[in-house]
Amino acid sequence: MRFLPHTDSDRASMLEAIGADGMRDLFADIPAEFHLEQSSLNLPDGLSEAAIVRKFTQAADKNRNASNSTYFLGGGTYHHFVPAVVDYVISRGEFLTAYTPYQPEISQGTLQALFEFQTMITRLTGMDVANASMYEAATATAEAALMARRVTRKHRVVMAGSVNPRYRSVTGNYLSRLEAEFVEVAIHDFATDVDQLIAAIDDKTACVIVQYPDFYGSVYDLAALRAACDANKCLMVIAFSDISAFALIESPGALGADIAVGSGQSLGIPMGYGGPHLGLFTCKQKHVRQMPGRVCGMTHDADGKRGFVLTLSTREQHIRREKATSNICSNQGLMCTAAATYMTLMGDAGLATVARHSAAALQSIIANLPAHVTAANGAHYNETVLSFSDKTGRDRFLTAAEADDIFAGIPLERIEQGAEPRHLLVATTEMVEQDDINRYISILEASK
Repeated sequence: MRFLPHTDSDRASMLEAIGADGMRDLFADIPAEFHLEQSSLNLPDGLSEAAIVRKFTQAADKNRNASNSTYFLGGGTYHHFVPAVVDYVISRGEFLTAYTPYQPEISQGTLQALFEFQTMITRLTGMDVANASMYEAATATAEAALMARRVTRKHRVVMAGSVNPRYRSVTGNYLSRLEAEFVEVAIHDFATDVDQLIAAIDDKTACVIVQYPDFYGSVYDLAALRAACDANKCLMVIAFSDISAFALIESPGALGADIAVGSGQSLGIPMGYGGPHLGLFTCKQKHVRQMPGRVCGMTHDADGKRGFVLTLSTREQHIRREKATSNICSNQGLMCTAAATYMTLMGDAGLATVARHSAAALQSIIANLPAHVTAANGAHYNETVLSFSDKTGRDRFLTAAEADDIFAGIPLERIEQGAEPRHLLVATTEMVEQDDINRYISILEASK
């Protein structure tokens, strides 16, 4: 029930004080035809609190979601298992209500959690240094482009068309307000075209941005691109959507990335209707002073005791605006703690198990596709594009899968402008079991 503190006499006193005869006088400026009478609303009788809870619980049970259905959706947000202890840790008041750790003497717990988070992210990505943190992957990618411009003092940004469409859109929007040239290199057959990217590089290029694995899950060789970046003195930026991949495949650092950015949502953060996510930002040590966001460090006090501090925070709140590396005014500190908790629980072996299961599940689907459905060529991690002969066949399959409580994939045209309406973006994680795959394939075969 709502708490209504004003009594009838309170209302009468207030109306008398302002010279109004009744509540209707307060709405006199609104034309009469727009006034609603209570009787016209046809509202049901009020319910008890218990009845309301029961009514909405029954309505909520009708919702289909990843917890009560089989889930093959990806596109930048993934259904991974989140251990219960993650929610327990971030629900503790010390973390849940903590603000920016400006005073290290009273923020050691928060600072240490962020320092441990940074350390684990650098290990997983193979990079020298990580910040803590960014909003999400799209703005992290855009900030990487701005950072590359500062480092190289060049203005041209080249981006592969196989980067997540949202990352491309946000980056393009950032650069559209600057004196910058933004070049998107088209893709062919849902694969990153490294040769076309190399052809787009010139001596004015600040950076080349690729995604690995790319938006379509493709895994490919970046050695030639790294050599081309070196030859033209530009940076190579690697974006990613599911960081758990690097427990199995080569990390951005091993591939020679100067900057690596992406999403940390797969590290113990539920999907939550699209948020909150966690933006990750890493780079080589020599570029750290141009990195946006904040960096926590470990030091020793006058007595030689270990302590944690906010080492770098080169944003406009802390230094002269023209010297700031970013206008990002906050971060995802609580999500950093969730990710650090998850990585600590899983360890190297646990993360590798998740990655192997995710990749194996996709390969099982690809290996058993019926003849009328094809998968994109080349090596893939845990995501790929399935192609049907036409939209009718694809939609028939989606309808049949939905009837069996299966979220079977994302129609590609919903998120990739210009895509033919016969393709389906499909992702797998450790939450997909062999029985789920068998049902998926059976419905594919039956919907020919």
